Amino acid sequence: MGTQWGRKETIIWPPHVPILSYTAIATAILFTCVFVWQRLAFSLEPLQKSYIAEYIRSGVGSTFKAHESYRLLYLGGGQAKPRLAFPVDFVEGQTILPGGKIVSAALSDLAVAQGYRSFYRGPEQKFADLSLNRWLRLTVYEDKGVFELFVVSFIEGGLCLALMLSLAVPYDIRRFKQMKYGRILRGPQLLSPQEFNRQQKGDGIGFKTTELGKMMRIPARKEAQHFQIMGDTGVGKTQLIMQILRQIRERGDSAIVYDPACEYIQRFFDKDRGDIVLNPLDERCPYWGPAQEMASNAEADAIAASLYQPATDAKDEFFHQTPAQIFAHLLRKGPTPHQLAEWMANSETLEQLVAGTEMSFYIDRKAGPQRAGVLASLGLVAKCFRLLPDKTQTDQTWNARTWARERKGWIFITSRPPERETLRPLHSLWIDLLVMRLLTAPQPGQKPVWFVIDELASLQKLPQLHTAITENRKSKNPIVLGFQGKSQLEVTYGHLAEVMLSQPATKIFMKTAEPKAAEWISEAIGKVEIERLKETKFDGSRSGKNFTVDRQIEPLVMGSEIGGLDDRHAYLKLGNDVARFDFDYLDLPTPTPGFLQRRSADGEMSFDPDTLKPRRTEIARPPAQSEVASGDGAPLAHKIEKQTASGSQIEQAAGVASEVTLAPDGPEIVRLPHGPHHHALETPLDELEHGVHPGIF
Repeated sequence: MGTQWGRKETIIWPPHVPILSYTAIATAILFTCVFVWQRLAFSLEPLQKSYIAEYIRSGVGSTFKAHESYRLLYLGGGQAKPRLAFPVDFVEGQTILPGGKIVSAALSDLAVAQGYRSFYRGPEQKFADLSLNRWLRLTVYEDKGVFELFVVSFIEGGLCLALMLSLAVPYDIRRFKQMKYGRILRGPQLLSPQEFNRQQKGDGIGFKTTELGKMMRIPARKEAQHFQIMGDTGVGKTQLIMQILRQIRERGDSAIVYDPACEYIQRFFDKDRGDIVLNPLDERCPYWGPAQEMASNAEADAIAASLYQPATDAKDEFFHQTPAQIFAHLLRKGPTPHQLAEWMANSETLEQLVAGTEMSFYIDRKAGPQRAGVLASLGLVAKCFRLLPDKTQTDQTWNARTWARERKGWIFITSRPPERETLRPLHSLWIDLLVMRLLTAPQPGQKPVWFVIDELASLQKLPQLHTAITENRKSKNPIVLGFQGKSQLEVTYGHLAEVMLSQPATKIFMKTAEPKAAEWISEAIGKVEIERLKETKFDGSRSGKNFTVDRQIEPLVMGSEIGGLDDRHAYLKLGNDVARFDFDYLDLPTPTPGFLQRRSADGEMSFDPDTLKPRRTEIARPPAQSEVASGDGAPLAHKIEKQTASGSQIEQAAGVASEVTLAPDGPEIVRLPHGPHHHALETPLDELEHGVHPGIF
């Protein structure tokens, strides 16, 4: 036996020819012969059967104008004169010839009535093939040629040939490819969309491909194991997410959509469905407060941990954990968002609120730089709380705790690029809260909730996301993650990024120009073991061929292939099935505006950016005596001196701007802001220089 090629085949057999296609052709010819015999034996009349050889022979000879000898069939054996036989002279039956041969034909009643008792072959006579063929065609075969007589048999044979070749040719093509490029023994397999559907038999979320013209579907049981879409900006991630959202809408499921560019809200927002917009700068945003999310005091720590996360994976735990601990303590007192912002902006208030607890040591006045760092870190989130609408600015109230039970409508967490950095802590907190509330298994009658997070790297670290990806399968709430590259997530999540990216069962990889990311995608798709047959030919005294078998492990898709993908082209990996597909642009109507500006004091500028002049004069609220004495209107404030127009020195808190303006026909006016939610204090400059402050005395 020759050297084994693979597991069962030798290097000698099968040969390098389309052996299966040849077999199919030979088998089809055999079947055609059977069909022709069947037609000849059971469908033709007795005289047609008898003359078939002469008919074919004369037809061939007529092409060359030949003259050949033939023996024709005669009637005789009676008193009548012998004559040529005609089709009407025979019927089905049996006749025993004088030599004892039995033929399947008998004389008709007409022939017997004419006095004939038998039929026989006459002596050989020479005829012109063309004339004889015409006579047989018109007299015996009803003006039908040989092909017309057996056309049904040929059609049946052709159908058999087509059927067998449709099975044999693809097999031979695959076999030749295996011989040329190697045979995959183990590892993932690259499929077309049609082959993927046939392999997976999916009945869940699908992606419409250009090649297939219909959905390439994922099994419904795999949906809860999450989706991952990775690729550069502009390659089509948003289009795939829109395909998913459209199917979620058709099902009637709920969705939580992080929409950092206000793209999805324009196409999928439905007010009648009860959709919610979470963006404090949007007039559709309902009233919300972090204290309303608490079902127990212990949950304050989880809320605080979501807010105070490092921007990178760098180890700086003290200045994130300590502010989070203080924030959780403040949250347990049930403040509104604006109260929280005011507390975090006033160091004396904070000292009073944490007095008697271990947290008082963190902001002790003797702590110096530690106190400054903790207060500065604590105040980082105060700005986004100030932007939230209060109860007088909206008639809606929302919290994740109640929504998770009712699951009514969709939630759109939106932003625009200029405000994205400011709203980042708030967005991250909302997503983390919703993830935490939806980790439990759904109750009977509750519909699934889809988490669709586009541009995951634009959020700060989400403590609950890792838990959701690894444990959320039992809650049957699928997560769809969209991001540009692995390195983006590694900056935020560190080594946990590898674990998070390995969890989604359905991975879609698109073009990425980052070489390391492309190589990582190649590794994620997987490697295959390939067996190649090498043939060596040599001449000389011992001419012949030499065959060797070589096995190698190679990537199924190279990193350079990922980097060279066109827009709207992707690889989908599910298990060991990898499908390469492309898709068309999905143009959906945009009936809803992406952003509606909410007018608020905190959101409006106090000056005209073109002229730099104040837009309005505001009435001040009197500051507390302690604030005036200490100048402590904001965390870490310290007093500095400012030279006025008349040359005198004015003390003010650092970081708080003041304005000196000249009123027409009047004294100089100093406009002193106060506090994080300050109103301007307008004071005549001469009164300020003499120590007179009408807002205090």
